[in-house]
Amino acid sequence: MSAVSRKLGILGLGLALAVPAWAAQEADFLPIQQSLDTVWVLIAAFLVFFMQAGFGMVEAGFIRAKNTCNILTKNFLDFCMASLGFYLVGYALMFGSGNGFIGTHGWLLMGLEERVGTLPLHAFWLFQAAFCGAAATIVAGGMAERMKFIAYLMYSFIISALVYPVVGHWIWGGGWLSKMGFGDFAGSTVVHTVGGIAALAGTLILGPRYGKYGIDGKPRAIAGHNIPLASLGVFILWFGWFGFNAGSTLSASNGGMDISRIALNTNLAAALGGIAAMMTVWFRFGKPDLSMAMNGALAGLVGITASCAFVEPWAACVIGFSSGILVVLGVELLDKLQIDDPVGAVPVHGMCGIWGTICVGLFGKASLGLANNGFFYGANPLQLGIQIVGSAVTVLFVFVSMGLIFNLIDWTVGLRVTQDEEMRGLDIGEHGMEAYAGFQVFSTM
Repeated sequence: MSAVSRKLGILGLGLALAVPAWAAQEADFLPIQQSLDTVWVLIAAFLVFFMQAGFGMVEAGFIRAKNTCNILTKNFLDFCMASLGFYLVGYALMFGSGNGFIGTHGWLLMGLEERVGTLPLHAFWLFQAAFCGAAATIVAGGMAERMKFIAYLMYSFIISALVYPVVGHWIWGGGWLSKMGFGDFAGSTVVHTVGGIAALAGTLILGPRYGKYGIDGKPRAIAGHNIPLASLGVFILWFGWFGFNAGSTLSASNGGMDISRIALNTNLAAALGGIAAMMTVWFRFGKPDLSMAMNGALAGLVGITASCAFVEPWAACVIGFSSGILVVLGVELLDKLQIDDPVGAVPVHGMCGIWGTICVGLFGKASLGLANNGFFYGANPLQLGIQIVGSAVTVLFVFVSMGLIFNLIDWTVGLRVTQDEEMRGLDIGEHGMEAYAGFQVFSTM
């Protein structure tokens, strides 16, 4: 045997021994990776759940004191109703095997695989249930201070069990939009457009609060009672949004590169949104309004949610800044149309959710995981067209379905409290209690 042959034989023997060793090492690493992914996603789920407190504080701060208990009870119970509806029906419709429009398997989580990728089914469900609850709670702000509590409970169960999961299946459950290459990484469409457009449909049917618009049609300011409380809520939401967006990786792999970029983009968009809204309202009305700056930060967060994994940091700044301007203009538009949205749920979540979805088709990059490059990378309109189609269909579906649901609730138990209850406050009329016991908070406004 020649020296070359001996060397080749030794090399082959070495490879034969090394391959099983590498395979064994990879097999040993898999449980570690699964554990890391599970811990990461559960932490993110806890952060998203904590956002319920943020929504509650924002909405409570932006409304009158006499309705504080009512709005907090709605925020508390809608997550309870969302958890139940998503467990019984919603998860199966959203992630169960079926067709391009709905899932048809997995009711009560029965008959499903124990793992979804590297995650235990129960961890994946908890993360998705937190998202479902976020979509449901958005509507509370838009319909605040005049909606019956029993009607709200009915709504929150139905949207969580039937409406939100259908859109989620289209985009995240392997449905028809997913197959088209529609990009919504963390929910500008699935969560925020759904919640914002549902709020729009409900607000139109419910009508404005008494005294919001004068005989001449001009809006009257109804000030929120606790801006510090609303500020705390915005900081909680900003904090929780890192779990909302970065947690949507559903994995802690890739050396943390994806998580880090997503967190950076999330923060930049929020910061630029707050700055842009403050500058816009300062220029238009002469004062740097804190409440509008806070809604600007939330608008930036909503705007970046769809594209947080698909764009560079400079694009996140553009998306956040433009969202901050849009939310101010959106609030003005609603007032001109006499659509009463006490906390700005429709401009923040509906309008900026749509804009954020479209931005995927403008600024997204295929090298970062998107199906196609956005328009600003090669002037290819394909991804932009897909985003517009997906957003338009979602808006139409949610507006029509929730319009029917709110009308059905109105015809059965009634949607709105009486004028006397509204004037006294829903805390007393609906719950027989006060948020600030011992303080006189009655108002005829």
